[in-house]
Amino acid sequence: MAIGDAIANLFGKSPIKPIQQHFKLTTECADRLIPFFDCAIVGDWVRAAELREEISILEERADGLKKQMRLQIHKSLFLSMPRNDLLELIRVQDKVTNQVKDIVGIMLGRKINIPDPLVEPMREYLTTTVSVINQTSQAIDELDELAESGFGSRAAKLIENLVAKIDDLEHQTDVQQVALRSQLFALEADLAPIDAMFLYKTIENIGVLADRAETVGGLIHILVSR
Repeated sequence: MAIGDAIANLFGKSPIKPIQQHFKLTTECADRLIPFFDCAIVGDWVRAAELREEISILEERADGLKKQMRLQIHKSLFLSMPRNDLLELIRVQDKVTNQVKDIVGIMLGRKINIPDPLVEPMREYLTTTVSVINQTSQAIDELDELAESGFGSRAAKLIENLVAKIDDLEHQTDVQQVALRSQLFALEADLAPIDAMFLYKTIENIGVLADRAETVGGLIHILVSR
């Protein structure tokens, strides 16, 4: 083995590209949420089931990549970023993907009907949540430039600005969630109790999705700060 190859093996491959690829799969899952929601509105559960299957396939690919990344990080003796921080980032990214799958799974399994007054505000809420994930993906995409610049201040500042936007968008979802819950409460008398319960659960699950994407942003900020 050449000396250069031996050194490369010693220091291990950079985990940044796989981390970016992993979250790209997460983003692809999230991008199917709006089309899925539109199918739910019109009761097109056949197409909704197809979208859920697409999300499930993407989630499985992400899960396989997650396992490879964990093995790579544990085997690498030297990394440009703290090992524990990288492992935590992978863990939370995985939770984002799983949350997308859970949302569509419950909506499809229950064939949840969205009351007309909630359709537009819920779609806006979901759109903002997907924006949180896409913004997080942009921040992750900058990690390789950060590493290549030796954690230079310019690249770090760019990521910090992106993370600030993630926080702003997640706060927007908090406001939207409160408004939606209030609107649903006003409709409760006209809904079957079990339907109201699952609508509340769906609203909550979308909020959890936004929270988890924001957590990824926070972990990226930690990587930048160290």
